[in-house]
Amino acid sequence: MKRFWKDNGLSLVLFAFFLAALLGQSLAGYAVELHELQTHGQPSIPFADYLRSGDFVEVTMENWESEFFQMFVYVVFTVFLFQRGSAESKSPDESSDVDRDPRLRANLDDVPGPVKRGGWRLKLYENSLSLTFLALFLVSFLLHAAGGVRAYNEQLHQHGEPALTFADYLFSSQFWFESLQNWQSEFLAIWSMVVLSIFLRQRGSPESKPVDAPHAQTGSD
Repeated sequence: MKRFWKDNGLSLVLFAFFLAALLGQSLAGYAVELHELQTHGQPSIPFADYLRSGDFVEVTMENWESEFFQMFVYVVFTVFLFQRGSAESKSPDESSDVDRDPRLRANLDDVPGPVKRGGWRLKLYENSLSLTFLALFLVSFLLHAAGGVRAYNEQLHQHGEPALTFADYLFSSQFWFESLQNWQSEFLAIWSMVVLSIFLRQRGSPESKPVDAPHAQTGSD
């Protein structure tokens, strides 16, 4: 058990933080929803109904969408774009291990199965990280729109206005306001990591260069 915790501590703690934050968000959001219903003289709803509501789905997927989009863009851009001195970049002057052709090592015993089998499996596998982030982004993007149109139409109904279709909402300023306000913060955060890691250090973190590394050193090794 001690070995398992040492080998998986980072992912376990991060996932625990995610669950705690999601639970806190849902409880706080439910309290806000009950207050809104009470203010308008409407009956309260069960917690399970709130979790299926357009409001909860919209705000949750809106955030997931921006995170997955950020990671997709970052994974793809770091393939061919560089930032000299950043711990988050490959060196613009030297080849990197991540660029080597896996087909040259297919005969080794410890390589992943798709590398051994080659062909379309390897082609898919060597792009699987970016493709997975892209798929997660698209799913959360569509769920954001689906939850958003439900929540928005409820507001329109309360004001006696006609409902929007899914397509209408997808191209509305409301939807893109919700999306872009999160996207800009994600790109600011990742830009900050790329640039600040040129000059600043955190001893012991793989996201930082060694404390004694010169500012011009690129990559964390």
